[in-house]
Amino acid sequence: MRIKLDENIPASLQGVIASRGHDVDTVLSEGIAGQDDNVVWEHTTEAGRFLITQDLDFSDIRRFTPGTHHGILLVRLRDPGFHALKARIAGLFQMENVDAWLGCLVVATDTKLRVRRPR
Repeated sequence: MRIKLDENIPASLQGVIASRGHDVDTVLSEGIAGQDDNVVWEHTTEAGRFLITQDLDFSDIRRFTPGTHHGILLVRLRDPGFHALKARIAGLFQMENVDAWLGCLVVATDTKLRVRRPR
């Protein structure tokens, strides 16, 4: 899977996820950190990447309708510190079939995982 990490996701996850066979890019390495969400989204979709973010703006299914993009993982933790984020996301990539999330909106909390699939 081709993945883009938003700037609010630890960049150190790039290596962790890549070690599981994924092609991972980051908003930081692309030089678009601090840019508007529209710029991030444009770069993500043009590159055919699945976005991992904490930004609630990407949860609007009217704008980001499942099936019209390569997918979004929205991570919503009670305490979204660096270590908690890294552990939760790394755990998801270890335990879940993330390739099945292509085109989906996936919301991960501390204890739950919801997958909204294309209709």
